[in-house]
Amino acid sequence: ACKRLQGRIVDSVFALRSSPITTHVLNTGDGVPAARMALSLHRLDPRMAIWNLITIGKTDEDGRCPGLITSDAFTPGLYKVRFETGQYWESLGQSSFYPYVEVCRN
Repeated sequence: ACKRLQGRIVDSVFALRSSPITTHVLNTGDGVPAARMALSLHRLDPRMAIWNLITIGKTDEDGRCPGLITSDAFTPGLYKVRFETGQYWESLGQSSFYPYVEVCRN
């Protein structure tokens, strides 16, 4: 399986090993991974105080999205992952209190 990552195709197994930012999303209500949840990775530009989109993706069948960013492309700073939880629950025929969830990390 391959994924498009910043204009390049990378093997997802390699990406899982080398990505400094990883995700694992679980649907604890049903006791399963949150498969096919849309998400996006952003990096804060401290000079402009704006978030720059790095990549978008979807979780795989295990609730993971390997290869969000390569080690080579990673630079220290503030990152956020935005999980499209509202779309996910809607796709399952359920409503969601949160339209999205953002998680930030240094």
